[in-house]
Amino acid sequence: MIGRILILLLISTICFSSCKSKKTASKHRKKHITERVVKVKESVDEKGTKAEEPTVVKVPVNISYSQRVANYINEYRDIAKEEMLQYGIPVSITLAQGILESGAGAGELTLKANNHFGIKCHTGWEGDRAYHDDDEKGECFRKYKDPKYSYRDHSLFLTQRSRYQDLFKLRKDDYKGWAKGLRKAGYATDPKYPDKLISIIERYNLEKYDDDVLGKKVNNSTPNDSKINTYTIQAGDTLYSISRRFNLTVETLKEYNGLRNNELSIGQVLYLQSR
Repeated sequence: MIGRILILLLISTICFSSCKSKKTASKHRKKHITERVVKVKESVDEKGTKAEEPTVVKVPVNISYSQRVANYINEYRDIAKEEMLQYGIPVSITLAQGILESGAGAGELTLKANNHFGIKCHTGWEGDRAYHDDDEKGECFRKYKDPKYSYRDHSLFLTQRSRYQDLFKLRKDDYKGWAKGLRKAGYATDPKYPDKLISIIERYNLEKYDDDVLGKKVNNSTPNDSKINTYTIQAGDTLYSISRRFNLTVETLKEYNGLRNNELSIGQVLYLQSR
């Protein structure tokens, strides 16, 4: 009997020692530290290079439409004057089209592509492109780095296409004729397009900028018709530089002098008013 008790005590002692050693081993087991790596996928273009972030254009909010138009006119009237001097397109027409087509600078296409005149890509366009829903979904429109290039492209668009040539036979202060002529030549499909342009011009007095370029403000006194003003060509002169100096358009100078191209020669005399 005593022998059995001793055997049980011995077994209990061995089991207790074994369990204690396992707990100690598990207690001091070294934990493995793991780190979570998060990879951020960078935007790349088709060529595999990092894509540039688009320029964010800030447009004033909480202002009236009239105020937005006034801001637009102040921003772009000088550019429109330069275009009239060089290409003969009335400032009033250019600004009115810009206001209408761009939503006074706040339109979606204007904000993402600096396209102020809704000019589509057309055949032969090799510049940047933007896709925008218009007459059809996802149409291709021209994209510019700066709005001034949109204004220049507008001038080139009208002067280099034969269907708009009748416009340049009109007087430069005939904004109503220009508005109707644009619609007739197919610039816009909206039958009310001319009325919209005329309404914008007359509401914001845009025709006064045509007068600025044409020099009408300096003609308050009775002119002396006995003498015709002239200018003699000097080295470095161009029709554009002369037109700016005397507040005339290139087309007007050519009309006064019967010129068919822009070629000039030193010593040549140009008439600065109608003979």
